[in-house]
Amino acid sequence: MARVSVALVSIVWVYLWAAMVEAEYVRYKDPKQPVAVRVKDLLPRMTLEEKIGQMVQIDRSVANVETLSAYSIGSVLSGGGSTPLPEASAEDWVNMINEYQKGSLSSRLGIPMIYGIDAVHGHNNVYNATIFPHNVGLGATREPELLRKIGAATALEVRATGIPYVFAPCIAVCRDPRWGRCYESYSEDPKVVQEMTEIIPGLQGDLPTNNRKGVPYVGGKKKVAACAKHFVGDGGTTKGINENNTVTDRHTLLSIHMPAYSDAIIKGVSTIMVSYSSWNGEKMHANRDLVTGFLKDTLKFKGFVISDWEGLDRITTPPHSNYSYSVQAAIEAGIDMVMVPFKYSEFIDDLTFLVKNNIIPMDRIDDAVSRILLVKFSMGLFESPLADLSLVNELGSQEHRDLAREAVRKSLVLLKNGKNATNPALPLPKKVSKILVAGSHADNLGYQCGGWTISWQGFSGNSGTRGTTILGAVKSAVDPSTEVVYSENPDGEFVKSNKFAYAIVAVGEHPYAETSGDSLTLTMVDPGPNVIRNVCQAVKCVVVIISGRPIVIEPYLSLIDALVAAWLPGTEGQGISDALFGDYGFSGKLSRTWFKTVDQLPMNFGDSHYDPLFPFGFGLKTESVKELVARSTSAGVVGRPYVLAIMVSLIVKQRLEKLWSQQSITEVIGIVGGLVG
Repeated sequence: MARVSVALVSIVWVYLWAAMVEAEYVRYKDPKQPVAVRVKDLLPRMTLEEKIGQMVQIDRSVANVETLSAYSIGSVLSGGGSTPLPEASAEDWVNMINEYQKGSLSSRLGIPMIYGIDAVHGHNNVYNATIFPHNVGLGATREPELLRKIGAATALEVRATGIPYVFAPCIAVCRDPRWGRCYESYSEDPKVVQEMTEIIPGLQGDLPTNNRKGVPYVGGKKKVAACAKHFVGDGGTTKGINENNTVTDRHTLLSIHMPAYSDAIIKGVSTIMVSYSSWNGEKMHANRDLVTGFLKDTLKFKGFVISDWEGLDRITTPPHSNYSYSVQAAIEAGIDMVMVPFKYSEFIDDLTFLVKNNIIPMDRIDDAVSRILLVKFSMGLFESPLADLSLVNELGSQEHRDLAREAVRKSLVLLKNGKNATNPALPLPKKVSKILVAGSHADNLGYQCGGWTISWQGFSGNSGTRGTTILGAVKSAVDPSTEVVYSENPDGEFVKSNKFAYAIVAVGEHPYAETSGDSLTLTMVDPGPNVIRNVCQAVKCVVVIISGRPIVIEPYLSLIDALVAAWLPGTEGQGISDALFGDYGFSGKLSRTWFKTVDQLPMNFGDSHYDPLFPFGFGLKTESVKELVARSTSAGVVGRPYVLAIMVSLIVKQRLEKLWSQQSITEVIGIVGGLVG
């Protein structure tokens, strides 16, 4: 009998042990399980409070370990300029974010939060990061593969600071340059914008061959989750007024503003952000037909939809006047994660009330949380929630700066080159006695980078981050014997009396972001017009426009010898000097129409009233100095009598021996071309 009892006890213990092992094993923590299985396992384990917490994104300024743990907060973000400390290092960022993450991991279920940041032209909030040209310039390159490389470089720099999620790219189609966000748009042409979605696989990684359409994908620790924004029609508002109303029929909305979203979804974009703007009077944050009906049901987007900053507040006029209604409208429309930076407890309370009172169905909450978990599992956040310091040297690396420099020179659009076709002003000679560099934008890194750089509205001066100004680039490009004189706002007499060989004038717009950039006049800032007049009336001048869009230039065009649209090039000013001095040729094409007067606006390619100063796609091409030398010295020689070739070579040799010591390479090229042509 005793033996039987011992056997029974042993069997019981085996079953108890097996049960304990089974209890410890949870599928959602097993990386070998399919993502769908892990989501299905985790969701029913969650309370309503934990589910709603996952739907919340708060700003880092109100985040702490206790809040993240107690509320099971799904995401934290850095708003524009929200940093751990001034000039924070990559290590500072990693340490801060890991501290927040420890709070999330200490919650009951240990669901990691996802940290997000605006990285719209490089890792633009972070000191010492590589700042690439804004999208309007990248659209002028017409090089999707370049965009892929920029995406990959940006992902590395973002991951270097411990961040796995970026609110980029903006795939708006700007149809009116009066819009303060026009520089965030690649083009007025939806086809160009579609092509530039190639930045998404750069950010996220190439999709596996068996990936289902619409399912998000992030390829490891060197990639980030991307966010296509702002859904949809934000670039088509009346008069370009930010956050305003896009008045158009459904066909036009779908054919102009929607195509890039379809491409982004096909490329596995993880998240999509909803626009502040309205479509025919209905706020996008409350538009169930487009957010759920079209984006999720028709385009089969499986990632999560996120609101813009306090986007729910702006559903009503005045904002936040009926917040409970706004919460209901937005969640029912299909928004899954809500960017509620500060007043998160109010949102949580309102949404909890709406669900408990059966106003918002539980399956809508489950859909939202399932999508958020899907992204987190897909990007490996559960397996690697904490960042390390292995990538810190990627921030602002020389390789990335070289890539940005390439992007700058390829984004430049040459609008005018010489006052007549036979006498080009570019490329400029590097070796002359003295040159003038002038204008408010010639030695101002902040102006060169534009908005969304270090702070939301950008900065002025050269101390905000590390980079090379146009003046610095010119000084490093010219011959050591060439004297470079800088004057921000020279008068005419100063220019005339100094006998400059030529002048480079950099003028344009001051930095701005969003509504503060809305403009009905699109004029360059003072003293830009006076600088152009004073300089260009006295000496051969090249004007470089630093702006987020076309601005009024027609009144000064006849004074200018060469005109370059440089957009908002970022930190690597050498890309401008590369083209000005002929180390590389100009190749950029206008990604948007350049108007004559603002009275013509809106005016896009194909409009019946199309009468531009420079049309969409315009851009003069030039060859590099090396190409010019090669072509000039070979053109016309082949097939000529041998004796003539000998005579020409002797004459060229005699002339060159004298010229090389005292003339610029451009002048030499011109003479050589004349001799052999």
